[in-house]
Amino acid sequence: MSATGIGARVKRVEDQRFITGKGHYVDDVNREGQTYAYFLRSPHAHARIKGINASQATAMAGVRAVLTGEDLAADGIGPLPCGWMIHSKDGSPMVTPGHPCLAQGKVRYVGDPVCVVIADSIELARDAAEQIDVDYEVLPAVVDVAKSQESGVVVHDEAPRNTAFEWELGDKGAVEAAFAKAHHVTKIDLVNNRLIPNAMEPRAAVAEYDSGAGHTTVWTTSQNPHVARLVMSAFLNVSPEHKLRVIAPDVGGGFGSKIYVYPEETVCAWASKKIDKPVKWTADRTEAFLSDAHGRDHATRAELAMDERGRFLAMRVKTLANVGGYMNLFASSVPTYLYATLLSGQYDIPAIYAEVDAVYTTTTPVDAYRGAGRPEATFVVERLVEVAAREIGVDPATLRKRNFIRKFPHQTPVIMAYDIGDYNASLSKAMEVADYKGFGKRKREAARRGKLRGIGFSTYIEACGIAPSQAVGSLGAGVGLWESAEVRVNPVGTVEVLTGSHSHGQGHETTFAQLVADRLGIPFENVSIVHGDTDKVQFGMGTYGSRSGAVGMSAISKALDKVVAKGKKIAAHLLEAAEADIDFKDGNFTVKGTDKAIDWTSLALGAYVAHRFPPSEIEPGLKETSFYDPTNFTFPAGCHVCEVEIDPDTGVTDIVNWVAVDDFGTVINPMIVEGQVHGGIAQGVGQALLEGTRYDSDGQLLSGSFMDYTMPRADNLPSFTVDTTVTECPSNPLGMKGCGEAGAIAAPAAVVNAVTDALGHEDLAMPATPQAVWRAARKTAQRAAAE
Repeated sequence: MSATGIGARVKRVEDQRFITGKGHYVDDVNREGQTYAYFLRSPHAHARIKGINASQATAMAGVRAVLTGEDLAADGIGPLPCGWMIHSKDGSPMVTPGHPCLAQGKVRYVGDPVCVVIADSIELARDAAEQIDVDYEVLPAVVDVAKSQESGVVVHDEAPRNTAFEWELGDKGAVEAAFAKAHHVTKIDLVNNRLIPNAMEPRAAVAEYDSGAGHTTVWTTSQNPHVARLVMSAFLNVSPEHKLRVIAPDVGGGFGSKIYVYPEETVCAWASKKIDKPVKWTADRTEAFLSDAHGRDHATRAELAMDERGRFLAMRVKTLANVGGYMNLFASSVPTYLYATLLSGQYDIPAIYAEVDAVYTTTTPVDAYRGAGRPEATFVVERLVEVAAREIGVDPATLRKRNFIRKFPHQTPVIMAYDIGDYNASLSKAMEVADYKGFGKRKREAARRGKLRGIGFSTYIEACGIAPSQAVGSLGAGVGLWESAEVRVNPVGTVEVLTGSHSHGQGHETTFAQLVADRLGIPFENVSIVHGDTDKVQFGMGTYGSRSGAVGMSAISKALDKVVAKGKKIAAHLLEAAEADIDFKDGNFTVKGTDKAIDWTSLALGAYVAHRFPPSEIEPGLKETSFYDPTNFTFPAGCHVCEVEIDPDTGVTDIVNWVAVDDFGTVINPMIVEGQVHGGIAQGVGQALLEGTRYDSDGQLLSGSFMDYTMPRADNLPSFTVDTTVTECPSNPLGMKGCGEAGAIAAPAAVVNAVTDALGHEDLAMPATPQAVWRAARKTAQRAAAE
């Protein structure tokens, strides 16, 4: 292994600019003569718009325009689409009313944009917005997913019971038969609490229309600029695709919330053309709380059937999934094919039946958030297994081992075909590192100090690299999920890689360069990675679902194969040898069995000089492309062990130990992988202990700032112990599986299993705040007193 190649702990090269303040974000973009957009948002969760009077605002000096949903409709700017079609049990397509970029007729959540003010300064735009009079007819709100279908409140006329779809997966008859013969059935009710994404950089957009060329450029905080361009051109009618450039420069975090095309960047692009001036918008944090797509928000009833030996026979799950006021871009796929298909977990469960109802409420739209369906599935499975172990009196690790899948490939009863894994290895290693055998002693010692101590497992699996395109297409996806790469070798031997993957914190400029340097035998610093610009990269599907390595880097690997193949052809001519006799290793092309050789730099120059090429056989230059479509999903898996100590007098939960043993397949840069695991665990801990989105009965967001929405901080987290086991993925050329979501998937179940183990009962929901834990601890004390 070289000092900078595959497997090396190379420091992230992009951190130099980030930590010295040299990053270039959307808010750093300023265009000559630019104007500023301010969105007037609904103060009501549900209301009819009876009229908008903007006369006083438009009369103010420096106000360029006040634009409404009617103006959008008049210009043919279409509604935001949902990109994944789901069909209900009866075969009918899901109900997806249009999602206008500016409200038309009704508002459906607090923060729904009603109109936009374009002015010469942001201060002026805000002042003008205060002069706009919107006549609302306030309607009843519905915020609780469990009550939405029977509330009588109609969010969309097309969906009388607020139901977008009623979907199912699995063999209902086989599950019912298994439950009928079960020796024991475990039942739980769970709420997967709604989360608000909080990336360091709020969303922003700058749009500039060039009236001379009829061309629009949009700078935006996007995880997939090519999809943004596609949607804005093909679906929203903002601009022809070849006349639209989308640039996503440095993006300060996404976590799924920046996958989608939002109203704001669309409106900025449209408004720039309308007033023939650049338009800039940057969200403030309160605006982000209201308008960024939220995550999770499931209410689930789950049951597990077991035989007399504790072997799993069947599982059935009924989930209500809140999609908010509108169906967002990928919202329909999250509680269906990204959730129910993972309900087998790491276990050999013969039969599974899942029902999912997606319902509208008068709340901010819900879509993918780090893990997107996989954390929700893992929480159901791992809570169910933990409770089952407690009910039948079996050690939770033993019950897991008893039911692990052991033979691969393995076809689950819910579509997924797992290719490879060793789940017992991860659990056994985690138990050893966490000193599971010594837990009883630590628990007794904590009790002497008046503390409650608990330990919890989470053995998760996820599906990454969501593909092949044919498979996801058959499940309703509106796009293929391949990835592209172009490798350009310059005449001096330096290399530029253009990738359709997008980096917003994952370290692609480092790991992608490691792959190229390793494969070509060139200095790491001679490789540059280009991404995030639709005028530079031909097309790509962006970054989400831990796909950058397994799909994005595989595309680069395929392009590198082509570069090396052409290099051998060139070397054969330059060295006057047969192509079959050329070897390539460590940056040198050699003739087998001789000392004749040409180094990488000389070959690159020769490729462009081209004096000795037979014109009919070799084209000058050295540049290759690849579009890589995987043959299967990848399946990262692992075991996380969380140990907690609770102060029953205050309800404060301290995480005293955390062990994560993950199987990510081939690891390019262990240091970056560890950082991804740390970040994911932090987000999962945040959900489990701290973060909870709250609305009142009128649909007002009560947790609309960091004063009321508690993000995890350093003192909420221990020093993590992170380790790996390795089974190389057979479905991509690098053997990679994906690591970006693992911590967020595993952590909530591990924490709640540990906390409920400490409490001695299951009467606790996320977030397990000090107040909630204090109440639960009182119940523990009361039960102990009664006994």
